[in-house]
Amino acid sequence: MSETKNILEVKDLRVSYHTYAGEVQSVRGVSFELETGKALAIVGESGCGKSVTAKSIMGLIKGPAGEIKEGSTILYNGDNILNYSKKQWQAYKGGECAIIFQDALASLNPTMRVGKQIMENLMAHKNMDKKSAQKEAVEMLRMVGIPEPEKRVKQYPHEFSGGMRQRVMIAIAFACDPKLLICDEPTTALDVTIQGQILDIIKDLQKKHNTSVIIITHDLGVVANLAQDIAVMYSGVIVEKGKCADIFYRPRHPYTWALIESVPRLDLENKQELASIPGTPPDLLNPPKGCPFSTRCRYCMEICKEEMPERTDFGDGHMASCWLHHEMAPKVEMPERKGGKR
Repeated sequence: MSETKNILEVKDLRVSYHTYAGEVQSVRGVSFELETGKALAIVGESGCGKSVTAKSIMGLIKGPAGEIKEGSTILYNGDNILNYSKKQWQAYKGGECAIIFQDALASLNPTMRVGKQIMENLMAHKNMDKKSAQKEAVEMLRMVGIPEPEKRVKQYPHEFSGGMRQRVMIAIAFACDPKLLICDEPTTALDVTIQGQILDIIKDLQKKHNTSVIIITHDLGVVANLAQDIAVMYSGVIVEKGKCADIFYRPRHPYTWALIESVPRLDLENKQELASIPGTPPDLLNPPKGCPFSTRCRYCMEICKEEMPERTDFGDGHMASCWLHHEMAPKVEMPERKGGKR
């Protein structure tokens, strides 16, 4: 297995779903890298393809409905996982790579005690005997901050609150010390206080285990303290990516501007109207030939409707795909946020 600075490299990923209405092109040529031990956030509205990207990396796209297109590449430590044998997939899923879904109640087996669900992973990937796995399951629950783990390990998922169930999911994910962790909207159904606690647990365990993390979210506020890099996704494509500071303080794409504008502000009056992005994303049964954001963009030009924009590189990994950065385009700056600050 080749040594590489990047634990993960996704190249020209294209994923389609075959439905009664036709082929839905969910992911349309996505490429990004993830450095070992770092965290990458993939941000965008619902339906933009971010969860499909996560499932592709986890090997959860199943035919005949779902299809990863020819020419797509997902390199894990230099090896293309799309060429894995059944035995390699078994070692990869849950061992090398783990995933935390947004709905813990739907992801956990309601008929099985939570301790046994952690033990299954340990026995499958670490070859532990039942007694050792049981002891380790208690320690995993203690590690994620669940009180009285010796008692809780014998309980069922419905006996836990939403936040506690998500902690159980984190315990299952980290049980086998994965090198790559995918968090698919891990805090969506939780209140703000619990959200912060869950993100802190993920961040602490990431540092402790030097785990590489991909966090999928529609909320820019979630990623600020966790991710080093952000990829902004819209309508199946990445429209901008860069370091956290680049995306928050030097964004280059109108969609990123709109996402930042829509984050609620704490320093404004209570009756201040929340910003929203007018219009709806395009239908991926018949994707537009030009920029997918053109129908909702206030800076849309004629070429935006006709041709997909070129990628502009701003240095240090910061790039955006927008015709506004062409030398012949009018000069446009990101609008100031209401209240006088960006």
